[in-house]
Amino acid sequence: MDDGIPVPPKPWAYGDRFLRALDAAARMHAAQYRKGPPVPYVSHLLGTCAIALEYGADEDEAIAALLHDAIEDVEPTNAARQTVATFGDRVLAIVEGCTDSDRHPKPPWGERKAAFVAHFAHADRSVLLVSASDKLHNARTIVADLYRHGAVAWERFTASPTETRGYYRALVEAFRAHPEHDVHLVNALDRAVTEMEQIG
Repeated sequence: MDDGIPVPPKPWAYGDRFLRALDAAARMHAAQYRKGPPVPYVSHLLGTCAIALEYGADEDEAIAALLHDAIEDVEPTNAARQTVATFGDRVLAIVEGCTDSDRHPKPPWGERKAAFVAHFAHADRSVLLVSASDKLHNARTIVADLYRHGAVAWERFTASPTETRGYYRALVEAFRAHPEHDVHLVNALDRAVTEMEQIG
């Protein structure tokens, strides 16, 4: 027993680092919400982690999935980076690889996204896995919001609908061009982006 919670004997499917990462992610993003309806931002972090695990993430990759937006979206940035670093060099490297900017205010949207897409030509397999899981969760959320709210759902984005759809299509192509991509994960992202395009 631990604080009244029955805990099974080890070995576990994950370790104490994963539990600490859950706590850290929930705390760092506690004041943030998803774009649109007031859904706590942690829902996206949990969704990204769930997808990554479903496509074979190891513990470092699962932890990085929980923390993938910390350096980009949590201020002060240095404190967020230091928190991510406590989970090890590999986790930090994956999160850095999933970060399109650590500057506040952020650079212009188009410039930032073009550079982010281009960097996947040299990204490693772990960054591809976590980033594709992130984008799949985002794409599925956009599709669900379009069905629920119609075209008004696009109003919450900085970019135009055409630019946003183009960005997601470019990500599919960048992931697929990399020899270490997970075919099934990228195919799932492709299907979600195609649905996004068809809805309009």
